[in-house]
Amino acid sequence: MSDHTYRVTEIVGSSEESCDDAIRNAVRRASRTLRNLDWFEVTQVRGHIEDGEIKHYQVGVKVGFRLEEDS
Repeated sequence: MSDHTYRVTEIVGSSEESCDDAIRNAVRRASRTLRNLDWFEVTQVRGHIEDGEIKHYQVGVKVGFRLEEDS
């Protein structure tokens, strides 16, 4: 890995299907706004329960993106 400097931001992804899908939704959405995404870290997993069943998965995700070099 080269000498990069990263900025880290935390987001929350959600899904009715799974934690994996919630992570993918979060990263996919972040990639539409942020450039140079390089990594993610799951920081929280939680969900919403209705009538004894899991209704939604929510996953806290930190994403790291490389800061662009000075011109």
